[in-house]
Amino acid sequence: MLRLEVRPQPSARWGYASPLLALLITVVIGVILFAVLGKDPVRGLQVFFWEPIKSTYALSELMVKATPLLIIALGLAVCFRSNVWNIGAEGQYIIGAIFAAGVALMADKTTGPWIVPVVLAAGVLGGMLWAGITALLRDRFNANEILVSLMLVYVAIQVLNFLVYGPWKDPAGYNFPQTKTFEAVTQIPRLMQGSRVNIGLLLALGGVAAVWIFLFRTYAGYAQLVGGLAPAAARYAGFSSRKALWTALLVSGGAAGLAGGLEVAGPIGQLTPYVPAGYGFAAIIVAFVGRLHPVGIVFSAILMSMFYIGGELAQSRLGLPKSITGVFQGLLLFALLACDTLIAYRVRFTHTGLRVTPTKGQHPPPGLSSSKVGSAVPLDGAATAQRTSNGDH
Repeated sequence: MLRLEVRPQPSARWGYASPLLALLITVVIGVILFAVLGKDPVRGLQVFFWEPIKSTYALSELMVKATPLLIIALGLAVCFRSNVWNIGAEGQYIIGAIFAAGVALMADKTTGPWIVPVVLAAGVLGGMLWAGITALLRDRFNANEILVSLMLVYVAIQVLNFLVYGPWKDPAGYNFPQTKTFEAVTQIPRLMQGSRVNIGLLLALGGVAAVWIFLFRTYAGYAQLVGGLAPAAARYAGFSSRKALWTALLVSGGAAGLAGGLEVAGPIGQLTPYVPAGYGFAAIIVAFVGRLHPVGIVFSAILMSMFYIGGELAQSRLGLPKSITGVFQGLLLFALLACDTLIAYRVRFTHTGLRVTPTKGQHPPPGLSSSKVGSAVPLDGAATAQRTSNGDH
């Protein structure tokens, strides 16, 4: 019989092993899923885990997908470590894309390369403003940041739809809901010819170093963690819990907005209703699979981008629906939540023994206690058996 037993202290080893076990469970369930759907499981795993890395071009596309996931997840790591639950990074990503697109649409043939940092700064500003709404409502009215940030995602989607179906629609776009293609000067510079990888990858890697230094090597980062996790202790130490709240949400919102700006001014090149790709929600999984650590988030972002690319390939090569990507993401998240139980608990194997209770008029032999003679009953039923025996006599 299996039983969970509380550990004296959380296991650091399982803290690192839990994501690996969760990935293994996800793969096993994925194999079963492919078999149930009548697909070759080996081919299915190949599409998800080999095709995205088998060539230089495939790796470049993997980096394109991983860049926004990494940037957003880094901001969310700061939030979650501060005990601030920003679930609306998708909305901040969308508003960042809208702000960046607004600046890009103002460019013309005479605009210089200086427009690129302005486009990205506009994306950061948009994300921070959208996250600032959540911070304000939480700070002034004690509103739940989970609900507020999540509901603002749907408001952001409606703002996007209004713009691309209305005032920003391209007059020469054959009535498609999209803006005109941005001028070439606004495009994010690419790192190499023949690849869509741009300087966003360098910004993401720089963000990894910056977040690591901020969280683990600065006084401000320490104050941020204490202010979020223990507001009373933070006030006693002179730290501001309000500052921790605003910092966490503005950093995560700015990161999501930057990802949105990089996406519309990079691979997409215009604003469309398809900008919301679910990166903001997937980045939540990325952050937790990476243990909220900047270096771990790098690897989990690559894994999640493999799921994105594998899902696209599964549609064209295996005839599976688009939702297969979400299925794998969900499997990974639930497997991780289950495996994280092993951090605070250990599994014990127990068995039901036998206890012997004496019957009326029976005396134990010399040297033996009365609990060792009489009728043998299971441990769990000892009290019941004793009551039954007394009632019969």
